[in-house]
Amino acid sequence: MRLAGFARMFGFLAAALLAPAALAQPAAAPYAAPKHDGLGWPGIVSGETQDARQTSLDAGPELQRGRSARWTLAEHRRLSKALAAIQPQRKGVVDVYVIAIALDSDPVFGRETREAGKVLSRRYGATGRTIVLAGSTGAAPSELPLGSMESLTLSLARVAEVMDPKEDVLVLYSTSHGAKIGLAYHDGDEGFGLLTPTRYAAILNELGIKRRVLILSACYSGIFVPALSSPDTALFTAASDSRPSFGCMAENDWTFFGDAMINHGMRKPQSLAEAGKEAHGLITQWEAGARLQPSNPQVSIGANVETWLKPLEARIPKLATQPVGKPAAEALKR
Repeated sequence: MRLAGFARMFGFLAAALLAPAALAQPAAAPYAAPKHDGLGWPGIVSGETQDARQTSLDAGPELQRGRSARWTLAEHRRLSKALAAIQPQRKGVVDVYVIAIALDSDPVFGRETREAGKVLSRRYGATGRTIVLAGSTGAAPSELPLGSMESLTLSLARVAEVMDPKEDVLVLYSTSHGAKIGLAYHDGDEGFGLLTPTRYAAILNELGIKRRVLILSACYSGIFVPALSSPDTALFTAASDSRPSFGCMAENDWTFFGDAMINHGMRKPQSLAEAGKEAHGLITQWEAGARLQPSNPQVSIGANVETWLKPLEARIPKLATQPVGKPAAEALKR
């Protein structure tokens, strides 16, 4: 359950005991993805009053703690390379720019984001115009730029720089833990941040990205509906503003919402609205089967969306691709 996953970020776990040094050179230990283990969530929210606290959150707080200089340089180079590779828009052609981002180092989000990037890029013909930001899949360190508040902001700014906002479309998929105040960025015990609805809307509005499909997979993600809805926005969230969503255990390949919306609904030659309806039905079925409180995914499609989305939907591949990975609902049986 996502609520439990988010709560882990604020908990304190016992430190592991140091193993005694071996006399012989030990074999290399298998890679282990970053965990939210020892140090807890830092105090990144200033102010004592509720208004001051919200003002701090809406500024988009982010903290990198204990990163080495070499790591920081390497990460900077990975992101710069990815942003430089994004192709400019083609005059007279409605180009789609895809951003898929995992804002948490739990491997489920890394696996989900990589596949979401593939599905969305294929669906909307966005090869060369797709940015994937994600941590480890659990098998090795990530070869991709990591998802963070900074990398998301820079990716959006780069897309705004090369797209024609009167012609082109942004498709953005994000997956992470969430809280009733926003999306949580959490990379092991080193990266922390919060993205509130006010901050998210401010970035998109500053950059002038109006035609947009925003898909948010996180607990309580319905809180973004009022701030992000607009006549030219199609918005899908994994849950209402008062409910958690499910399936975010680190060992999973998909969250419930990611599996339903991306791995099933958007692989098929059906409209975005139809994909959303299919996803809602699957999630309802899975939650009822596990006797979980409904997450109540939300949908908001603006009045102008059909005008620019319908021609894009006409271009999607006519053949469906098969779902990949372990079904999210299988985790409940374990």
